[in-house]
Amino acid sequence: MATTSKTKVFETIRACQENLLESYRDTLIFGLGVNDPKRVFGTTTGLVERFGGNRVFETPTAENSSMGIAVGLAISGFKPIVVHQRLDFFLLAMDQLVNSAAKWRFMFGDAYDTAIVIRLIVGRGWGQGPTHSQNLHAWFTHIPGLRVFFPTFADDFKTIFDHAFNQKFPVVLIEDRWVHSTEQSVMKTKVKFGEARLLSQGGDLSLITFGFNTILGMQVSEFYKRLGIQIDHIDLVSLKPIDFEKIFNSVAKTGRLVIIDSGFEMSSLGSYISHEVNKRFFKELKSPIEVLTAGDFPETTSHGIIGSLKISAESIARVIQRNLKLDSVANFQELKPKFVDVPDERFKGPF
Repeated sequence: MATTSKTKVFETIRACQENLLESYRDTLIFGLGVNDPKRVFGTTTGLVERFGGNRVFETPTAENSSMGIAVGLAISGFKPIVVHQRLDFFLLAMDQLVNSAAKWRFMFGDAYDTAIVIRLIVGRGWGQGPTHSQNLHAWFTHIPGLRVFFPTFADDFKTIFDHAFNQKFPVVLIEDRWVHSTEQSVMKTKVKFGEARLLSQGGDLSLITFGFNTILGMQVSEFYKRLGIQIDHIDLVSLKPIDFEKIFNSVAKTGRLVIIDSGFEMSSLGSYISHEVNKRFFKELKSPIEVLTAGDFPETTSHGIIGSLKISAESIARVIQRNLKLDSVANFQELKPKFVDVPDERFKGPF
């Protein structure tokens, strides 16, 4: 799958933004944390020093105002990148996103574009608790006029940044902070803007993941491969539009589908994908479609409880076991989380 060079996701995000600042003099980057000591998990390090405080700058804690400014800049010809350290914080800016940014082209006869990149970071882990850890990506997919992405790999972040300002719509880029520090090989196969990535091929079951759950899904796919079970693993990358062609081709081959969605179950993206697949393949399915989501309750701050409530490689493997109707498999011990509320020893929190 990989060539020799490696990168970390946060380094790629920083480099992509640097390239946009170099390529377009009307690109601006702003938001809470852009110029603080952590520089949004390292993704804006060095940018204000190189391009100056007029193009890369910190904003007050006023999310709706920041988004309103971004809309005004976009319709005036600028190319703004707005950064929010938590998706939860951005809820204060939903009015500007839904009623201004997403609607502007339709309301004014296509006379203006609102090409904005909105970076929203998902903040699970490190005892973040109920108001700093929500995966609300499904909300954004519900809105006409938005493009929504939830990538895992550095290559896919680069594709999104490379094409974001060619769109006439706002691009909502959701970043799982657990992937920021992962070291990744450069992919041999590039996927186009809006396409899903096929990570492994097999005829026994189709698995759909996105964000950090894709890394867990890769562990599970490799686990079952050693048992002789071949999984078609699709990393969704784009949540709107959805690459249904890859999904339908996969399900037509396997007759089974498991979807891992880090959001809540009711009205989830996974439920929508399940609905679309059921409409086309109901008679061909060998088992009911399974959708594994977060539980229907806010995330606790308790380290003693949270480990058992998160989606893990083990919980994904057990859903696949049920879908395949396997009486028994090898011990799931190797898939049990080694850390309670962080992905691995490299993760540093809370910010």
